[in-house]
Amino acid sequence: MPKVAVLTGGGDAPGLNAAIRAVIRCASVEGYEVLGVRRGWKGLLNREFQPLSLERVDELLYRGGTILGSSRTNPYKEPNGARTIRETLSSEKIDALVAIGGEDTLGVAAKLHAEGMPVVGIPKTIDNDLNATQFTIGFATAVDIVTEAIDRLRTTSESHDRIMIVEIMGRHAGWLATYAGLAGGADAVLVPEFPMKLEELIAIIQKCRARGKNYSVIAVAEGAEVIDDRGKRLSSASEQPVDAFGHVQLGGIGDLLKEILKKKTGFDTRATILGHTQRGGSPCAADRILATAYGVHAMQLVKKREFGKMPALVNGRIASVPLNEAVAQLKTLTPDVYQLAQVFFG
Repeated sequence: MPKVAVLTGGGDAPGLNAAIRAVIRCASVEGYEVLGVRRGWKGLLNREFQPLSLERVDELLYRGGTILGSSRTNPYKEPNGARTIRETLSSEKIDALVAIGGEDTLGVAAKLHAEGMPVVGIPKTIDNDLNATQFTIGFATAVDIVTEAIDRLRTTSESHDRIMIVEIMGRHAGWLATYAGLAGGADAVLVPEFPMKLEELIAIIQKCRARGKNYSVIAVAEGAEVIDDRGKRLSSASEQPVDAFGHVQLGGIGDLLKEILKKKTGFDTRATILGHTQRGGSPCAADRILATAYGVHAMQLVKKREFGKMPALVNGRIASVPLNEAVAQLKTLTPDVYQLAQVFFG
C-alpha cells in the first residue's frame, strides 16, 4: 500500500485540521496509508509519526489548531537536516509528503523538492502573504476575529472618549490589518508597506473630533512604522534573538503609539494587543471550504505525482502552482486595497 505523510509547520492557523481531514479522506479513498508527522519538520527529523485514519475524521472540520502540532524548526539549520529527511522518507517507505504551512515551511518544501524529494504543499497563514494565491488558509477566520475585536473595542472607546489602538499580526504584510480595519470601520490603518507620518495620524484623529466623533479606533499591524517629526521611523523592531528562519519577534507598536498619541493629542489613549487570539478557535465557513478544497487538490497532485507544487486560489478557482513561485517573494499589500481603506480614514 502506498504511503503519504502530512505535516503542519510554523504558526498555527484555523483550518489546518480541515486540510488534514481532506488529505486523510482522499488518501483513504485512493488506497494510501496516511502518517501524521508530529511537530512539523522537527518531527520528520526525529521520526515522530502517528497513524491517521478515517475514524472520527469529520470532527477535524471544525476543530481549531492542528492535531499534529507544529514547530518553527528549519531542517536546513540542522546538521545534515535535508539528508536526514531523505533517509527518513526512504526508511519509512513514504511515497509522498504533504507539507501545510506558510513561507518558511513551504520554502523548505521547495528546497527538498529541488533535491528530488516527493513533496506537495498546502498554503496557510493568517497574514495572507504567500505569493501565487489569492487567499491562504486561516486568513478569513483571522479577519473575522479581528473585526469582532474592533467592534467590541469601539463601544468601550466611545463610552470613554478614547483613542483605541488595536495591534494586529502582520510582520511584513498588512493584509489582515487592512481587511479587518475596513470591515470594522477603523478610522486609520497602519501597515508595514505604507509608513504613515505621525502628523498625518494626528490629523486623522483631529478630523474625527471635528466631525463630532468623540473617539477613534486605529488598526495597527505589528510590523508597521510611523515617521515622527524628525523623520525617524518608529517601530517595534528591536535587537532581539531571531528564530530558525531569521525572524525577529515583533510586538509593542501599539504601546509605543499609545504614549506618543496621549502626549501629542491630550486624549485618553489605550492599546490592545490581540496576539494569539487571532490564531485560535474554530475556522469560519470560508476557511473550512478553502482548506478542504486545498487538501483534495493536494492529494490529486500526489496521485498524479506532480510534486513541487501546491494548490492555490487563482481568479476564483483552485489551480496548481510551483512551490518555488509561491515562496519567491512575499505578497505584500497592494496600493489599491490600501487606498480603499484610506477613503474612510478620519
